[in-house]
Amino acid sequence: MAIRNILHYPDSRLRTQAKPVPEVDDAIRQLIDDMAETMYDAPGIGLAATQINVHLRIVVIDITREHNQLHVFINPEIIDRQGEETMEEGCLSVPGIYEPVTRAEKITVKALDKNGAPFELEVEGLLAVCIQHEIDHLDGKVFVDYLSRLKQQRIQKKLEKQQRVAM
Repeated sequence: MAIRNILHYPDSRLRTQAKPVPEVDDAIRQLIDDMAETMYDAPGIGLAATQINVHLRIVVIDITREHNQLHVFINPEIIDRQGEETMEEGCLSVPGIYEPVTRAEKITVKALDKNGAPFELEVEGLLAVCIQHEIDHLDGKVFVDYLSRLKQQRIQKKLEKQQRVAM
C-alpha cells in the first residue's frame, strides 16, 4: 500500500471526468488499498480516485471513528434520490474549508464492490452526503461549485495564500 498525493482546488485535474472501470483486477484492488490508506492518513472520510489524479470511477468511504467500515464503490451510479438535506461539508482537496451544501437526504446507489460484484445500497444522512460528494468528484465537480461565485473566489484566494505560506 502507498499514500498518494491529493490534488488541491483549484487544480484543473479535479475537473477531469473519470472513466468507468472496465474490469476489477488486482491493479484496481491495489489502487483501492492505496486510496483507503491515503484517506485514513489525511485524515478524511471519503476519497474519489480523481482526487489522487487517477481518472477512474472509484470511491472509498469510511464514516466511522474506528476506521473499520470501508465502503468501496466502483462505477457508482445514483439511481434514486429523495428529500433534501443541508449539511456542512469539507473536502480533502479543499483543506480547511467547510461550507453548507444541500443534497438529497436519501439515495440509492448501485456499484461494484472490491471484488467486482454488483450491489445496491439505500442510505441516508452522512453516508448519503459522502457518496454524492465523492461521485461529484468523479464527474469533475468540487463541493465549492455549489457556493456563490464570491465564496468560491474567497476560498481560492485563501488556499493560494496557504500554499504560498507553506513553501
